[in-house]
Amino acid sequence: MPKQKQKQKKQWKDMSGPQRGVAIAMGSVQLALAVSAWADLATRPKAEVNGKKGIWALVIAVNWVGPVAYFVKGRKKS
Repeated sequence: MPKQKQKQKKQWKDMSGPQRGVAIAMGSVQLALAVSAWADLATRPKAEVNGKKGIWALVIAVNWVGPVAYFVKGRKKS
């Protein structure tokens, strides 16, 4: 049985200029989303958050999903 070739992750040095630009842009957006969500969570009163603030702080750290989930489900409607 022949060995399967493992797919390696692309490293920074292997990326082209435009690929690096896209990676930087996506990382920046992800970081901005997380920082915005954490700032909102920190300043929002406990009564206006669905669930425990500590749990939401951890959820926000999960890639794109966490901050989006917080903004959609974590804040109570006013």
